[in-house]
Amino acid sequence: MMRRLLDYLALTKPIIMILLLMTTLAAMFVASGGTPPLDLILWTMVGGALSSGGASALNQYIDRDLDGAMARTAKRPIPSGRIQPTHALIFGLTLSVLSLIVLVVFVNWLAALMSLIGHLYYVVFYTLYLKRATPQNIVIGGAAGAVPPLVGWAAASGEINIPALFLFAIIFYWTPPHFWALALVKRNDYARGQIPMLPVVWGEGETRKQIVLYSLILVALTLLLTPANVTGMFYMIAASVLGLVLLFHAVMLMRGGTNIQAWRMYKYSSYYLALLFAAMVVDQFIY
Repeated sequence: MMRRLLDYLALTKPIIMILLLMTTLAAMFVASGGTPPLDLILWTMVGGALSSGGASALNQYIDRDLDGAMARTAKRPIPSGRIQPTHALIFGLTLSVLSLIVLVVFVNWLAALMSLIGHLYYVVFYTLYLKRATPQNIVIGGAAGAVPPLVGWAAASGEINIPALFLFAIIFYWTPPHFWALALVKRNDYARGQIPMLPVVWGEGETRKQIVLYSLILVALTLLLTPANVTGMFYMIAASVLGLVLLFHAVMLMRGGTNIQAWRMYKYSSYYLALLFAAMVVDQFIY
């Protein structure tokens, strides 16, 4: 019984869910200029978790053939046979519908709409088409993972404005260097799965250059929030330090090109995003 519960939990990709919820929560604090109502936080987090979990389950249902062909994903619940594809489909659809109900009833229609757009973009446009069609899959598909701050902003303020789009852009430009670093490590796996990730199609050298380019754009974007009066100096200092470390990892990867350096870039980029959005929250209570 416990094993079955853990398998269904794995369908929701909980680590990715936590990171998405962190960006949603941070956006709520920034939009509110402080602490949003606790019940609003609770229902937004519940709705966001259901949406993220449902999208991930549907993603694994659709990608079950690819997952089975790759060593990195072959042990997931569906390709390993521990969960039947039909059960995963029902599970994913149920979570997705529940997320929409929760957000419409307990948050607001705009937050629900943003969540639905991100959900459909990831499941339909990215999973069904982009992932298998173009080496720019992560670039274009990154928009799906950048939607949670819009959900949080809409939940707290009832609108989407320019500062909210800044947060969207930060995650949009963070996604390629983060996933390309992983793709460098798992290049052979993606090749076996016939997924046109950038290292497979354009080569490892070009991928490392693109990681540096996108990292530069990303760091520049993060430093615009304070001049735009969205955040204060605490965030500015934190973003500068975190960004310098990110650029260090990107440059070292470009110069060295080893799997160890690619893995370090991948791991740090996860911490980077979490710490960056945490700094936004702390900043609201300092300035």
